[in-house]
Amino acid sequence: MEDILHYVWKFRLFQKDLKTTTGTPIEVIDVGLSNTNEGPDFFNAKIKIGDKLWAGNIEIHRSSSDWTKHKHQTNKSYNSVILHIVEKVDCAVYNELQQEVPQCEITYPKHIDENYSFLIHSNTDIACCNYIGSTPPFHMNSWMNSLLIERLERKSNHISDLLKQFNNSWDDVFYILLSRNFGFGLNSDSFERLAQSLPLKYIQKQGDNLIQIEALLFGQAGMFDDIEKKDDYFVLLQKEYEFLRNKYELEPLDLYIFKKLRTRPTAFPQIRIAQLAALLHSSHGLFSKIISCQDIGRIRLMFHVNASEYWQTHYQFGVTSERKSKYLGDASLDIILINTVAPILFAYGKAINSEEHCERALLFLETIKPELNSITKRFSKLKVPLKNAADSQAIIQLKREYCELRKCLFCRVGHQLLTMK
Repeated sequence: MEDILHYVWKFRLFQKDLKTTTGTPIEVIDVGLSNTNEGPDFFNAKIKIGDKLWAGNIEIHRSSSDWTKHKHQTNKSYNSVILHIVEKVDCAVYNELQQEVPQCEITYPKHIDENYSFLIHSNTDIACCNYIGSTPPFHMNSWMNSLLIERLERKSNHISDLLKQFNNSWDDVFYILLSRNFGFGLNSDSFERLAQSLPLKYIQKQGDNLIQIEALLFGQAGMFDDIEKKDDYFVLLQKEYEFLRNKYELEPLDLYIFKKLRTRPTAFPQIRIAQLAALLHSSHGLFSKIISCQDIGRIRLMFHVNASEYWQTHYQFGVTSERKSKYLGDASLDIILINTVAPILFAYGKAINSEEHCERALLFLETIKPELNSITKRFSKLKVPLKNAADSQAIIQLKREYCELRKCLFCRVGHQLLTMK
């Protein structure tokens, strides 16, 4: 695979006595920067061919003829290529200026191919499962730090896309993220659709009236359909929603998109909507408060809200149950802090070039317990230590963006294995 040649070049794993096809010695001073976009594979490399120093780009193929197959000879972007690295030279190659491009056959230790084949063809979900737990702590900690930043960067890019959609309104974007995470995985997409269908400005206009906020959220979620036992609370909400629906020209979602199969009653979508309504009612300007708050303990208190009185004795409309408070549990609150507060704080810091906000997001994650899910349990069994949410977020990034995609060549643990003899 061509990826192996990229890997070998990037990490200087090739034989040291490189020569061009004409026998001229090559000294590699700088391999250049890997390019994942269109154009040559490595930018700004520096090499000496004989006594002459060259600065430019590197292109890598399995064989020389791939140059022509990819039509590089007609592409001006490849006029800056100073060396064509191949596994097999089978023809001369020329750039768009009709200049012959120097070529070099590259060789590397056989065990790299063997190790790569072992990783790529492993039938386990984590190819390095027998090795990762013994990775030296220094290397693992460094890699975990990088993975955490990668994950926050990915979430920041998503937030940037939402900002474009909502005319750079941080309050609207925070509302979308917050609502999505109140779906807690099973209903995340459904809760995001709910928020998308119900603009924040309509909730803010009813901000002092909890009943109306509940009416808007439950109504938009389609939860006033097919209810047999209609008590006074239900009738009131339904009446309020019909008025507000006509006022704001709203179109409710279909109830079936909200799932509660195999969920505990405290996690029913009705309870989550009631909790979200209470939070939106009690915490005006929540985004601004979070951005300015230095203490995660105070942020926890902002989210420590109870569902309204009706829901203390109900898990669904019209069915009375034993009285029980409906606060967000600690584990649920941690999920909100990990997936809403930290990413929005990091993204905001990036947007205004504030290192302080980015560092605070990282610090918050380091003070929260690690998540407990199928991915973190799997790595814990492999003896990968997870001390906090920063670690668990890093591991989720590793599993989804490297292990599942078999991107072992780009993983530092994979690098350790690939170079082992």
